[in-house]
Amino acid sequence: MSNLVIVESPSKAKTLKNYLGSGYNVVASVGHVRDLPAAKLSVDVKNDFAPKYAIVKGKEKLVKELQQAVAESDKVYLATDPDREGEAISWHLATLLNLNLDEDNRVTFNEITKTGVKNGMAAPRKVDLDLVNAQQARRILDRLVGYKLSPFVSQKIRRGLSAGRVQSVALRIICDREQEIRDFVSKEYWTIEGKFAFGHKIINAQFQGDEKGKIEIENEQQADALLLRMQDARFFVSSLKKGTKKINPMPPFITSTLQQDAAKRLGYRPERTMQIAQQLYEGVELGNQGSVGLITYMRTDSLRVSVEAQNAATDYIRQNLGQSYVPAKPNYYKSRSNAQDGHEAIRPSDIFKVPEQIKPFLSNEQFRLYELIWKRFLASQMAAGVQNTAKLEIKGVRDAEPDRFVLFRANGHSMKFDGCTRIYDAGEGKDELLPMELKADDPLKVRDIAKSQHFTQPPARYSEQSLIKTLEENGVGRPSTYATIISTIVKREYVERKNKQLIPTELGEAISGLLKEKFPKIVNTKFTAQMESDLDLVGEGKEDYIALLHTFYDDFEQNLNKVKGEMEGVKIQLQEDQTNIPCDKCGRMMVVKVGRFGKFLACPGYPECKNTKPYVIETSAKCPKCGGKVIQKRSKKGHTFFGCENWPSCDFVTWDTPTEKLCPNCGSALFKGRGGLISCLKEGCGYQTKSRGRKKKE
Repeated sequence: MSNLVIVESPSKAKTLKNYLGSGYNVVASVGHVRDLPAAKLSVDVKNDFAPKYAIVKGKEKLVKELQQAVAESDKVYLATDPDREGEAISWHLATLLNLNLDEDNRVTFNEITKTGVKNGMAAPRKVDLDLVNAQQARRILDRLVGYKLSPFVSQKIRRGLSAGRVQSVALRIICDREQEIRDFVSKEYWTIEGKFAFGHKIINAQFQGDEKGKIEIENEQQADALLLRMQDARFFVSSLKKGTKKINPMPPFITSTLQQDAAKRLGYRPERTMQIAQQLYEGVELGNQGSVGLITYMRTDSLRVSVEAQNAATDYIRQNLGQSYVPAKPNYYKSRSNAQDGHEAIRPSDIFKVPEQIKPFLSNEQFRLYELIWKRFLASQMAAGVQNTAKLEIKGVRDAEPDRFVLFRANGHSMKFDGCTRIYDAGEGKDELLPMELKADDPLKVRDIAKSQHFTQPPARYSEQSLIKTLEENGVGRPSTYATIISTIVKREYVERKNKQLIPTELGEAISGLLKEKFPKIVNTKFTAQMESDLDLVGEGKEDYIALLHTFYDDFEQNLNKVKGEMEGVKIQLQEDQTNIPCDKCGRMMVVKVGRFGKFLACPGYPECKNTKPYVIETSAKCPKCGGKVIQKRSKKGHTFFGCENWPSCDFVTWDTPTEKLCPNCGSALFKGRGGLISCLKEGCGYQTKSRGRKKKE
């Protein structure tokens, strides 16, 4: 008897073969095999939004191979990823391969380990059509919005633009923050800090107020008047309150928090984080052990942890850290109310696979992300840390006015028991010690009392991690979509990344402004969050997806037609960046425009002069092959790379970023690659060094 197992990726297939043995043939669909064709709407709006699916271009041969494999098998298992999209891929496969949807042929693996695979294969079920319908509804919604709204936006602003359902909400959030920054009016305020000595120890304390209560210092005159009150004052301890504070462990990762922490601690963009996590989930070659899945499924918003995983973590903690680090009872974490509980939190599939022990088998990026996941999960199962805390109040009184005083406060803390922070630093900061032997009425000597001027600051622009946090808090999108949302609006040049900030472009603000004014529902966070909740209900079998589509689209179409009539003949003008590059044909200075393939140079004399040129960004580096200028280029998929301006006569290209430094061996330009490795790319040289300056190889 032969069994066929179909998964999405070749690496996942390889890992499964390691556990299933010779009785199983494991093949990969390499992602989606059927989808809505991109050339047209592919949704029959008049026939209850019937989707018109087709085999993905280039997958025809693969589908025939899968059909042949099915014909040669006694039993077929659909083992695509355990989420809505994976369920939909299984449904598409079943439809194309003529599999019986009433048969228990769907298996899922929360972790691709021996135990995880055994449990998954032992519990086959039917393809969940409710989950499939939820995914279909999302796909159709996005297609309707994108294909109906994009032509309108392109007509009113610039040809070749697009407007996505969820991406437009994210763009609005970024644009609204930019407007907040522009509208912000800074206010002056002052603070007073005192340095007081108790023996040889210095205490830093902040001024709070006086006998009447707290004082906000608004200007320098007010600060000077307060300092004058303190000149002849004697200072003493008013009170010292001692206590303890628990530092509870942070919960294990879900998709959004993994992306946020990987950005904060490792500098990984969300898209890259998910790529690496996918590799760790699908399996990594561990020498004689073969390919092993190292983490549980990484697209999840559930904080649930299996009892087996909890017990294993407790055993590891007891054996390696000691009983004092084991909590009195297991730690449980509550998921958000709208979280889907189909998966566990992200955790190591085997806590005893210590990062350092398997490091030789992992790439640097895989190791760093696995270590982050491993430490966060282990710490989540540990006892809380305990801090000693102290709150000190200092009074200043002048003998001439015994009923009046000024008040300073200082806080201090030190670690009593490190607990979970021994493994994963939750950001509690360094110890700030106060002399614990202080008692009421102890006199203090003034070392310095100084004023400082400050100004209130506008809200910060969003970073990728803070935007993900905001999207999650507002219920916009799903964990699996956050990385794609950000990469899409950046790739379309609606938003720029600068110094880890997301800044809307003029084009992005024009699009967002138009949508906000004319299609307020589409870019409303509450409306979009409600749509996510409705899609969840479809996935749970509690709402009909056709009815949901009608509820959305009927109103949307009516509004679109109304707006088209209102804005007939109206065109939104964008300010164009003029360059110092003259037009070859008429001499006017060319301007930068943005088309469907990115920026290009165009003559401002259009339509009289229709001259255009490629838009290139020159770097200071010289080509190591011919000495020409190295310029920034874009691939068809929008990825940045660098090449020689003399292409195609010179074929030099690289993904590494040119630096301003020159090779000490040959004088050619140096380029910085992944992991901070700086290299000379001139043929035959071979110079390499780490970015911190230490030479690695010559």
